[in-house]
Amino acid sequence: MSESKRFAPQIKIAATYMRGGTSKGVFFKLQDLPEAAQQPGAVRDAIFLRALGSPDPYVKQIDGMGNASSSTSKGVILSKSSRNGHDVDYLFGQVAIDKAFVDWSGNCGNLSAAVGPCAIHMGLIDATKIPHNGVATIRIWQANICKTIVAHVQITDGQIQETGDFELDGVTFPAAEVPLEFLDPVDDSEDGGAMFPTGNLVDQLDVPGIGSFAATMINAGIPTIFLNAQDLGYTGCELQDAINNDAEALAKFETIRVHGAIRLGLIQELSQATTRQHTPKIAFVAPAQSYTASSGKAIAAHDIDLVVRALSMGKLHHAMMGTAAVAIGTAAAVPGTLVNLAAGGGQRNAVRFGHPSGTLRVGAEAKLVAGQWQVTKALMSRSARILMEGWIRVPGEVLDAK
Repeated sequence: MSESKRFAPQIKIAATYMRGGTSKGVFFKLQDLPEAAQQPGAVRDAIFLRALGSPDPYVKQIDGMGNASSSTSKGVILSKSSRNGHDVDYLFGQVAIDKAFVDWSGNCGNLSAAVGPCAIHMGLIDATKIPHNGVATIRIWQANICKTIVAHVQITDGQIQETGDFELDGVTFPAAEVPLEFLDPVDDSEDGGAMFPTGNLVDQLDVPGIGSFAATMINAGIPTIFLNAQDLGYTGCELQDAINNDAEALAKFETIRVHGAIRLGLIQELSQATTRQHTPKIAFVAPAQSYTASSGKAIAAHDIDLVVRALSMGKLHHAMMGTAAVAIGTAAAVPGTLVNLAAGGGQRNAVRFGHPSGTLRVGAEAKLVAGQWQVTKALMSRSARILMEGWIRVPGEVLDAK
């Protein structure tokens, strides 16, 4: 009998599996990663892919921690911050499900809620900042987009308070509230700091073979393209199956997204969109109306200001991405955007919008300065909880990735 082929054994890496908002992800401390993965590159990407179970042609991520949706195919790296005025550095990776690709181009607003609690849990926060009882204010440096997020974490008897009565639509069980402030959320690494990169509150976006659409293209929280639901043949009250089971509709949305990405200056050629799937997001809006959420909960038109549906990584999101919620709140605060008009127009510093799982309130402080709109902060509340902690095991071959 010929000698059997030898395979590299598995390696184990300390990790924490957390829910943040309506997302889940694997959290690593930078120093716990293998040395080759402590900087960007193929080894880091390979570890993220195998930890989550990608690429998976079956689109199930059975052989990993991912749950076969964009909301759960995520990884995070945390490290003690050396940046003045900050406590922790937060790097986010969106892991593709069926492709060998990790997108580092944007933030995850939902997992942002888990960063403060996880950083405390990992011992990355100075003990003097953590009260025995009260609120720990954690200043987070979001390394993907070079922005500051402030998380307010409840502490009880010296421990992170994870349980509570704060309810978040899209999450089954209540938990402790984690208020978040996204400071100066316009990503100036993308377009020189313009909230509206095209210079317009509403553009006409021409998409060859599909049509021409009124669009608000905003860069706040995450670059986002907002369209009117009616222009797409939708009501704005659709649930996931209505979109995600329609291959033609998904292809149409992706084509619109790619042409919007070019108008936003995020890519120069259509072919570049395959390496930038996490951004920009695409969403559609409509005036407030009553509908039944995916949980069966009745959403009344008089309880919301508008309805919004958004796609992430090519699929309709089951609730709302946190970064897109920042974009919604910011756009709603600027009179004349499609989001603002769907909410009834006028000046406003907060909106409650309906999404597939229920409702969410988000606030934003926007002002007109020298003819340019600026946003100083966006605010919303999420919750977070440790689901599991220990070690992730991945085949040792990840260390040979090139």
